[in-house]
Amino acid sequence: MLIPTAGASFHGLGEGNGTVGTILNCLTEDTTEEKIVEALAARFSGSREDMTEDVHAVIAKLSAIGAIDE
Repeated sequence: MLIPTAGASFHGLGEGNGTVGTILNCLTEDTTEEKIVEALAARFSGSREDMTEDVHAVIAKLSAIGAIDE
């Protein structure tokens, strides 16, 4: 779940699955998309290609709503 703080530029509530939760957890520190994919691969089964696409899509969505700065 993603809830904005007082300084956030977006308003509302975001919800996701375990993949999104892992991505959000990784984003609490300075990281790269590749490191996030590695974290997903350590936790979930699936193709790295799909994980890479998921990471890119989630980061793009979070950026689009102002939840993160890249």
